[in-house]
Amino acid sequence: MTPANGAGADRGDGRGDGRGAGRGTGRIGGAAAGPELDGRAGPPGEPPRVPLLEVRGLCRAFGGVRAVDDVSFTLDRGRLLALIGPNGAGKTTCFNIINGQLAPDRGSIRFGGRELVGLAPHRIWRLGVGRTFQITATYPSMTVCENVQMALLSHHRRLLSLRGRASAQYRDEALALLERVGMAEQEDRPCSVLAYGDLKRVELAVALANAPSLLLMDEPTAGMSPGERIELMQLTAGIVAERNIAVLFTEHDMDVVFRHADHILVLDRGRLIADGAPEAVRANPRVRAVYLGSEDVALA
Repeated sequence: MTPANGAGADRGDGRGDGRGAGRGTGRIGGAAAGPELDGRAGPPGEPPRVPLLEVRGLCRAFGGVRAVDDVSFTLDRGRLLALIGPNGAGKTTCFNIINGQLAPDRGSIRFGGRELVGLAPHRIWRLGVGRTFQITATYPSMTVCENVQMALLSHHRRLLSLRGRASAQYRDEALALLERVGMAEQEDRPCSVLAYGDLKRVELAVALANAPSLLLMDEPTAGMSPGERIELMQLTAGIVAERNIAVLFTEHDMDVVFRHADHILVLDRGRLIADGAPEAVRANPRVRAVYLGSEDVALA
């Protein structure tokens, strides 16, 4: 992952990289990314491999406020990338642009080599980009299993051409997803009675229904207890490894970020100010100043 935004973003050690845009290596913390989409040139005679997600020069302003200001980064399969920053840094705006809910003023978003800017959210979803939200978005009156079945019906383009009862469609597939997130035993309970941590697990199963290659998770552990946060992120990391997908997530809990992220990007007032492995970002004086108001205080 590389932030080639040309804005002198910190490399995790407090120094600007000074190399300008377009110099992505597809590496994370110095280690080569997976072979499928790793941003490096292939063997002689073959076209260069590209990152799964490549964001370049992304900008979005609201009035005179630049919510996202020349943000660039890449993300490869099999990686968890954390996008962090104080309130108002531009994290959710960045997510909404990638997901197609907001149009950028400028910039490019390429997913598997295909441009996403200008596509509607449902078309981006069909290309293999899933999303979970800060506030859970399930159907309260439906059962746990029915919520996942609805997502599967949409994935298989069956919502408008149902034959027979919807509750009988793709049930086995839904139960397999629920088993993976630890919710199969609660398949017949309505979502309205679930604990909040369980709702987050159901939402994750729903997000996996379209077999995404990229999962966007906006504050996935918000409102959860410390133990639930660890369990959900361990679950997510396991899914990333077994399915070879990529996850881009925002999070306010620094314990979650530094424990689970492979790589961290830090936004402040819309601009990318640091990029690096967790320990390098933790030691970055500029990041400490943004979060705690002092360069002399380390992040926990």
